[in-house]
Amino acid sequence: MALILPVQGVLPVFGENCWLAENATVVGQVTMGKECSVWFTAVVRGDVNTIQIGDKVNIQDGAIIHGTYEKAATSIGSHVSIGHRAMVHGCTIHDYVLIGMGAIVMDHCVIESNCIIAAGAVVPEGTHVKSGSVWAGVPARKIKDLSPELFEGEIKRIANNYKLYASWFQS
Repeated sequence: MALILPVQGVLPVFGENCWLAENATVVGQVTMGKECSVWFTAVVRGDVNTIQIGDKVNIQDGAIIHGTYEKAATSIGSHVSIGHRAMVHGCTIHDYVLIGMGAIVMDHCVIESNCIIAAGAVVPEGTHVKSGSVWAGVPARKIKDLSPELFEGEIKRIANNYKLYASWFQS
């Protein structure tokens, strides 16, 4: 069973039909929507600030979701995929976003809907990523517009697949 702990008397709140891996950790001021999944060794740490997560969000293996004490909460929309070992810290991510494997999104960033942050990208503090774009690199920069094929074939496909994968573990 996942490690779910209160922080200062506040327990995480989960929507319907969420799945958490046995060694996932979710603590404190976390509110998660329905049909979400938190995968092996992922950490969602709402100890120093709030973390709001929408519906059908997958937080993949080894990812870290956190914020900054008294400065930067984290808000994640719906139909979002947070890739393996990605770090999402004190930022706002809107709906239908893919954060690639190993990517880092720092405090006070805003990632608008329908975007991809490529694997390994580092989005510096305070960056505003406009809707319909693909960003990559260190530091991350826009490399192209999001095509309908990338939206359907990556953002939507991965979010749907992770809902399917989670169902394999649910009894």
